[in-house]
Amino acid sequence: QVELLESGGGLVQTGGSLRLSCTVSGGVFRRYSLAWFRQAPGKEREREYVAAISVSQFYSDSVKGRFTIPRDNERDTVYLQMNSLRPEDTAVYYCAAKEGGLRYSVPSSDNIYDYWGQGTQVIVSS
Repeated sequence: QVELLESGGGLVQTGGSLRLSCTVSGGVFRRYSLAWFRQAPGKEREREYVAAISVSQFYSDSVKGRFTIPRDNERDTVYLQMNSLRPEDTAVYYCAAKEGGLRYSVPSSDNIYDYWGQGTQVIVSS
């Protein structure tokens, strides 16, 4: 059984930084492509794509240049390093995993991912 566990959320001021972690258990981590999505307050039906990593890294326009998505295959963990945070980054952040690569997939489509975490809350105060 594959499980994803996010951590690292919290309250931060505008312009600050946070690093989210997502540890994957129950599978072969290096075989997964991984992504981060988020759900903003009042938008429970909308899961917004943030970033993804397989061999390459991919970013939404809203976070490009501010966020990075490194992975550590030795620790079975993917991170979301968030810098220059803005109030509009406030959301619950979810980690997702997909078996295999992203070569024939659209990284921003949430329906390609096989496994999801429970989410971690990020609040950016103005």
